[in-house]
Amino acid sequence: MDEPAGWRPAALNNGWTYCDRVRAGEQSFRLSDVLANRYRHSSSATWQQRLARGEITLNGLACPDDVEVKTGDWIRWQRPPWVEAAVPDQWEVIHDDGDLLVVNKPSGLPVMPGGGFLSHTLTSLLERRSRSVGEALVPKPIHRLGRFTSGLQVCARRPETRAALSKQFQPEGDCRKTYLALTQRLERLQQGQTLVIQTDVVERQHPLLGWIWGPEPTTPEPLRKRLSAHSSVKLRERRETGDLVEVLIRTGRPHQIRIHLAQQGCPLLGDPLYQSDQGLSASATPGDGGYQLHAWRLEGLDWPPTKLLSLHAQPPKLLRDQLGAGC
Repeated sequence: MDEPAGWRPAALNNGWTYCDRVRAGEQSFRLSDVLANRYRHSSSATWQQRLARGEITLNGLACPDDVEVKTGDWIRWQRPPWVEAAVPDQWEVIHDDGDLLVVNKPSGLPVMPGGGFLSHTLTSLLERRSRSVGEALVPKPIHRLGRFTSGLQVCARRPETRAALSKQFQPEGDCRKTYLALTQRLERLQQGQTLVIQTDVVERQHPLLGWIWGPEPTTPEPLRKRLSAHSSVKLRERRETGDLVEVLIRTGRPHQIRIHLAQQGCPLLGDPLYQSDQGLSASATPGDGGYQLHAWRLEGLDWPPTKLLSLHAQPPKLLRDQLGAGC
């Protein structure tokens, strides 16, 4: 089926080589078991099939057999080309001064490679467009919005600009990022009230991916890492279909807004992964969509150093239709 205008159709990429090194504690394991433990999307049996097809090398040598490995061994998997899903490939330019580029990223477009995407990403598309017009410097993202989060995505062409601005996105920076979201009913707030959330984002076990970031669990379970996080949630409007909230974040932790709202028992409407009881769906991953989250305003961005930028990105039509004229 043909994709609508503004979409890049599903297409075969050129494949990719993944490089890994055996860590302490993995020695004497079978090669297939090491890979299956790291990449939960494939079983040991599937990795054995890839070994037999000659896709995997060990220390630069062909390795068709499922041998034992030792600490420090290099593993390379030459993944054959695969079909990447269709993605939107058109966006609105919010600001472009020849170095700093800010776009209104559409929902559904990954920013960087990962989760089955390699060339169907904003990073790759920006490079193609720059090369096509003969630009010497390619805009590259300074931060990363989730695939299904729309809105303000900041990029820069010069490495020194990316380094300087990335510091402003850190918790100690003065940059203020406000998102719009539709959530399940947030009982703790009345219209106009604000709730400050400072619970940690923690790394939890997940059957499909091994470990993912999520809310603090309600019952004891293994945790690997935790990161401090800060969000301020303001109830803009209460609707029959859900609450419209503004979320101001001082930190940019992985999936922070989705996790913090789920921690409060009001996950984003349509979020397939994060649940109202702080649980995680066993059949969904962080890259799955269905929710409405939009990077709406960016204030206090110090660029150039003598000027503060305040930027605004109009929400996508689907979100505007649900929100009415208030945004």
